[in-house]
Amino acid sequence: MSLPSIQIRRADWGDLRAIEGVVESAYAKYVQRIGRRPGPMEVDYAEALARADVFVGVDGETVAGLSVLAPQSDHLLIENVAVLPSHQGRGFGRALLAHAEEWARRQGHRRLRLYTHESMVENIALYERLGYREERRASKNGFTLVFMVKHV
Repeated sequence: MSLPSIQIRRADWGDLRAIEGVVESAYAKYVQRIGRRPGPMEVDYAEALARADVFVGVDGETVAGLSVLAPQSDHLLIENVAVLPSHQGRGFGRALLAHAEEWARRQGHRRLRLYTHESMVENIALYERLGYREERRASKNGFTLVFMVKHV
């Protein structure tokens, strides 16, 4: 599958409402499955813009996806990747993850880490297809999370 021609750029303050909208719509389908709002729906994205590397994937004039990347001492943590439902299944998530890998390399990180809820099986399967492997499962804030790693 070829990646879409998506423009990925650093997010700015003018993107805040679009970022919040992408997150709300992307995670809405999981609320019933999990039984409550997933963690990414509760994040303060203004705070994320101030402390992390936030990128948006733009399709024309539409912010179609985002990634929140937080450098750690020994890896790059992918805090969130989210894509509008209308753009899911078209390679936008893959493009954002490929960008995260390149960003990690440019920042001198040799590992990427991420975590997701155990019931988000579609996401876990995608991450595994892209070379991530499960490190462990643990409970955090009442959620059972799958922690994954990829060496780049």
